[in-house]
Amino acid sequence: MLPALHDPIAFIALSSLLGLFVGSFLNVVIHRLPRMMERDWHVQAAELRGEPAPQTERLNLATPRSRCPHCGHLIGALENIPIISYLALRGRCRHCGAGISKRYPIVEACTAALSGYAAWHFGFGLAALGALLFIWTMMALAFIDLDTQLLPDDLTLPLLWLGLLFNLGNTFSDLSSAVIGAMAGYIALWSVYWAFKLLTGKEGMGYGDFKLLAAIGAWLGWQVLPLTILLSSLVGALVGIALIVFARHGRNVPIPFGPYLAAAGVIALFWGESLTAHYLAAL
Repeated sequence: MLPALHDPIAFIALSSLLGLFVGSFLNVVIHRLPRMMERDWHVQAAELRGEPAPQTERLNLATPRSRCPHCGHLIGALENIPIISYLALRGRCRHCGAGISKRYPIVEACTAALSGYAAWHFGFGLAALGALLFIWTMMALAFIDLDTQLLPDDLTLPLLWLGLLFNLGNTFSDLSSAVIGAMAGYIALWSVYWAFKLLTGKEGMGYGDFKLLAAIGAWLGWQVLPLTILLSSLVGALVGIALIVFARHGRNVPIPFGPYLAAAGVIALFWGESLTAHYLAAL
């Protein structure tokens, strides 16, 4: 099996297949992690009030088994094959016929495509492994933030430390640039947050955004941070304007910034150096 991984086509195919199944697991993470956090907050609040912990169903990434949110039908193995099961079931629960969110096959397909591209871009080696871990975590963070406007420390902080770990061997950046990137990424958005709050009295973003940009800096170095901030701000502004104009999205309704940071981080992972070079040349 290992020699076959050095064949570029085999490596790309296996990485795409792995990404497909990881995408299925990411759907579980996206759905359950915020609920696990909420449950823990209730337990901690009860402890602070001196009350007994609320009795709830055991919930983690492994249990309980996946079920239909409408009728409670337990999802069998044949109903849980990435993309294929969704198409075979025509996007509906086999038991009650309720619609299944298109989010599930979209996450699976995107994760598979990005995983295959990472395998092609980096080739077999440590950089490809790091790129896969980076992409998978970004996918989970982006969709969790879309749903809940949360960027869990359980994902952002390990991502930051993993970036520094990979760059001990200069995998994506030299270690000094990675350390500076982590610090500069956090401080950059922290400064924007406080400047906006002092000027308007409102909070423009959450602390999770600081940590996510710090993690991107830890993986890719401080050199990609201006590009990452520019891309995420530009896309976020365009999407925000489109939502206000076409979807009548209220101006005071917050829009999560994490998905745009995550998308910009993935773009910087693949094309950060070339885009930065072209940008500086244009200036």
